[in-house]
Amino acid sequence: MTTTNTSRLDVIDALRGFAIVSIMLLHNIEHFDFYFSPAGLPAWLKIVDKLIWDSLFFLFGGKSYAIFALLFGVTFYIQYHNREVRGEDFRARFAWRLALLLAFGVFNSMFYHGDILSIYAVLGLALIPVARLKDRWVLAIAAVLLLQPYAWIEVFQALPNPNQKLPDPASWAYFGRANEYFAHGSASQVWSGNLTNGKIGVIRWSWENGRIFQIPALFMLGMLAGRQGLFKDQAFWRRALVCAVLAFIPFYMLKTWPEIMGLGEAVSRPLLVIITSWSNVAFMVVLVSVFVLLFYSQRWLSVFSPLGRMSLTSYVIQSIVGTTIYYGFGLGMYQYTGASFALAIGVTLAVLQRQFSVWWLAHHPQGPLETVWHRLTWLGARARN
Repeated sequence: MTTTNTSRLDVIDALRGFAIVSIMLLHNIEHFDFYFSPAGLPAWLKIVDKLIWDSLFFLFGGKSYAIFALLFGVTFYIQYHNREVRGEDFRARFAWRLALLLAFGVFNSMFYHGDILSIYAVLGLALIPVARLKDRWVLAIAAVLLLQPYAWIEVFQALPNPNQKLPDPASWAYFGRANEYFAHGSASQVWSGNLTNGKIGVIRWSWENGRIFQIPALFMLGMLAGRQGLFKDQAFWRRALVCAVLAFIPFYMLKTWPEIMGLGEAVSRPLLVIITSWSNVAFMVVLVSVFVLLFYSQRWLSVFSPLGRMSLTSYVIQSIVGTTIYYGFGLGMYQYTGASFALAIGVTLAVLQRQFSVWWLAHHPQGPLETVWHRLTWLGARARN
């Protein structure tokens, strides 16, 4: 097994910060999952809004969280390896660390029901049984998960009656109910709704769209990338960029124009889950490859590093601030902001959050929530990271 220097890699911090910023921009134009188009906008602004919406979702929709998942696996490897070289087994401590992350995720879910921390906390358990497997076995398991096995079962089940009319996805009903309390609910009604109705809807949506399989696969690929020291291997990312572009083009075409497959709804819906998942992973690799290659020649990209070092704090803060800006219990800006103005708000918040991170890290080694997470992780033991 090839190992790498387990000290914090600057490129990983910067890439994580980039993912945080791109997630923030998407969340803002979505009004933090409150999809609403304000009335009375001039025609030209509607065109600009659509261009911004389509461009940001093309670039980051389904990809930013995937970058986050990949880096989650890298971080697990670094922590696991740091303890392994001292003759210690990190797996039990990691399970406790995931329980703490789940608590952070539940708190964050009060504000934003689309929280990924709680989902990562549960699916992160998949790393424990594979931590000591050889690379080829981990890669094989990740590949099976990326193939979206349940969606393929649905495809084959639909073949005898491919034109069967399917009901709406179950998650839609939950999201429809959420819109009511997003618009008119008090803060306590939003928080309770997010923890019940909203959380069930997000879990169902994650299952319907194949993320329950994709996320642990990306965790495992990130762990393998850490083992192999790939974030220091520019040649690897050049090859990965070419392969990912070649893979993305046909997947994107099939996802965008599914009618060219000429299949009935019962077959095409699960097949689109598979194709969309593969398309997003391919473009995620494009983004990571370009970022890594540019990072080593354009060090200005380290501007994202402070946000990456405080990713947990940054993610939770954006949920609290963002929902207060857009939801009805706060400023209610969902009524007035299309994608253009919401993007401007998102960019402003990203800049402010980056400056806060710079200021905080000048006085502390970690972000506030990172410090709590670290100390509780090593409760009852001497942390020697």
